[in-house]
Amino acid sequence: MLTDFKNLPDDSRIWIYQSNRKFSEEEVTLIEEKAKTFLTKWTAHGANLEAGFEVKYNRFIVIGLNQENASASGCSIDASVHFIQEIEKEIDVDLLDKMNVTYYNGEHIAHKSLLDFRKMAKNKSVSPNTIVFNNLVNTKAEYEENWEVPAKESWHSRFLA
Repeated sequence: MLTDFKNLPDDSRIWIYQSNRKFSEEEVTLIEEKAKTFLTKWTAHGANLEAGFEVKYNRFIVIGLNQENASASGCSIDASVHFIQEIEKEIDVDLLDKMNVTYYNGEHIAHKSLLDFRKMAKNKSVSPNTIVFNNLVNTKAEYEENWEVPAKESWHSRFLA
């Protein structure tokens, strides 16, 4: 059952998929249409899942699930991954590689491999205060409060030494 992402409770489980590049406006429209269709039909053991999504900064797909009514099972999580894989193929983008860092470079959002991010840290091109996207947050509340944080406050901090 599709619901507005904003209406999901704070303890809703979320998944964040970061793109290796910015989406075009046409791609955002396609992603939104496909997400609405998928989430409307998303179930776990026959029970409708109350879920919402947002496309943030034309670079992230965020899916939220209200677990008060029904929780995602292994099969339903697999279905969501297959949905993301379909988007990857259709618009030729990488959404599942967690070995990358997306961060602010001034006003712009940049995307680098962890290896390149580490090199940039050693060269002082990024600092502990560089704002990174902490895509490992698990709830909507964490997403709203701790998604955009200084690198020193996220799991990326281990690459700054």
